[in-house]
Amino acid sequence: MRIMVIGASRGLGRALVEGLAQGHELIGISRSRPADLATDIQWIEADMSDPLRAVDAIEAQSPQRLDAIIYNLGIWETRAFEDNYSFLQDDDAQILEMVSVNIGATLLLLKRLLPRLLGGAKPQLILTGSTSALPQSGRPEVTFGASKFALKGIAETLREGFRDQRLAVTCLQLGYLNTQDDLQTPVEQAAQNGEGQLIPLHDVVALVRTLLSLSDASYVRELVLPAIADERF
Repeated sequence: MRIMVIGASRGLGRALVEGLAQGHELIGISRSRPADLATDIQWIEADMSDPLRAVDAIEAQSPQRLDAIIYNLGIWETRAFEDNYSFLQDDDAQILEMVSVNIGATLLLLKRLLPRLLGGAKPQLILTGSTSALPQSGRPEVTFGASKFALKGIAETLREGFRDQRLAVTCLQLGYLNTQDDLQTPVEQAAQNGEGQLIPLHDVVALVRTLLSLSDASYVRELVLPAIADERF
C-alpha cells in the first residue's frame, strides 16, 4: 500500500513510519526530515503553521494515487496537561494558531489530498484524535479539546459525504502515550513506563496495522485506546 503519514518526524508519527515501512510505500510529512531516519522513504517538508503554503507544497510533491492517509498532527497549549493549566491564562495568539493548525490546516490538506485517495480499491483515512474529545475526558484544556472534538466531526462528515465512494474513515481516540520509548525498546519494557498510565507506541502501531489489513467490506468507525490505569475510562 502507498501510505502517507502526516506529522511523521517524532513520537507516534515516527513510530508509524518505522513500524509500517516494511511491506508498504511510505510518504512522510513534517516540518523537517529527521536526520537519523534509517528508513529510506519519500519525505515532504512542510510547516503546517503556514497552512496555505504547506498544503501547496504537499499537493505539488505528493503521488497522484494514495491508498491510505494517516493524519497525526496537532499542537496543544503551553501548559496543557499540567496541574496549573488555566484557560484564562492562554495566550490569544496561541489559541488562534491552534485553531489554524489543528482544524484549518487539516481541512485544507484533506480537501487537496482526498481526490488522490478516492477511487482506489480500499481508500482509508485514519485520524489521530485524543480521549480529550470524549465527554468523560475530565480534561480542562479548552482549545485542544475543542480541536479534537472538531477532528471527530471531520471524521463523521467525511464518512457521510464519501460513503458512496467507500471511504473508510477511522478516528483513533488515544490516551496518554509513552513517547520516550521508541519501537526499538521491547514492548514489555515500554509498557512498564508510567505504571499503567502510558500507552506504548507499539500498541498504536499494531492497531493501525490491523486497520490497514481489513478487507474493503468493513471498517472501524472509532477506536478508544486509554491506558489500563487511566481512571477517566
